[in-house]
Amino acid sequence: MKRPTLFFNSLFFFLFSFLFTASSFAAATTPVSDVFNGGRGISFNDSWKFLQGDASGANNIVFNDAAWRQLSLPHDWSIELPFNQSSAAGGGGGYLDGGIGWYRKSFVLPQNYSGKRITIQFEGIYMNSSVWINGQLLGTRPYGYSTFEYDLTPYIHTGATTNVIAVKVNNQQPSSRWYSGSGIYRNVWLTITDPVHIAYCGTFVTTSSVSQASAGITATTRIQNHSTTTKSVSVVTSVYDQS
Repeated sequence: MKRPTLFFNSLFFFLFSFLFTASSFAAATTPVSDVFNGGRGISFNDSWKFLQGDASGANNIVFNDAAWRQLSLPHDWSIELPFNQSSAAGGGGGYLDGGIGWYRKSFVLPQNYSGKRITIQFEGIYMNSSVWINGQLLGTRPYGYSTFEYDLTPYIHTGATTNVIAVKVNNQQPSSRWYSGSGIYRNVWLTITDPVHIAYCGTFVTTSSVSQASAGITATTRIQNHSTTTKSVSVVTSVYDQS
């Protein structure tokens, strides 16, 4: 007898949150920017193929995904489903199912990317994700809320050869106390750097002392050398005031 009440309460909360968020965006005076990690990330959100359900062999390079739906990320397939009062997600999950979904993307990289370090960053996949590049498993990520990165360099092709990235997502419910969504629900970035580069999340800025007249700032930068020889580099950190 309580489920209809919980269902409508969850639906009301979702609609209220959506309207509040939409009005907040509409009132914003500054446009949303996709600047990421100093601007070195390239948006990798467009031209993905998606299938809701499992598909044997979808991690392989040669696979027929012609009938799959084409979409741009971020994407949440649970919100596209009908409400289901028997869903294992329960009221906290909005009575929306999860399950298994696959994403695939075919792409080519310019020849001048040869010799570069090429990484991919997923801001968030909910949840239990597995990622392959050109048939090679890069790793699995059980947690659905944190950002993570994989190195594509050893398995990537530059020039005319097509690359294929595949992502399997498995949201078996109940998995959360609130509505989580399902899929690659945040941005994806492709990052191209030289072999010697600032590490992923490698910049740290702290203020040891602050007063009206001055502030003591410590900037730490972690450098990685993926080349085959020792390199000597200089790191320049610039600090700007509000003007």
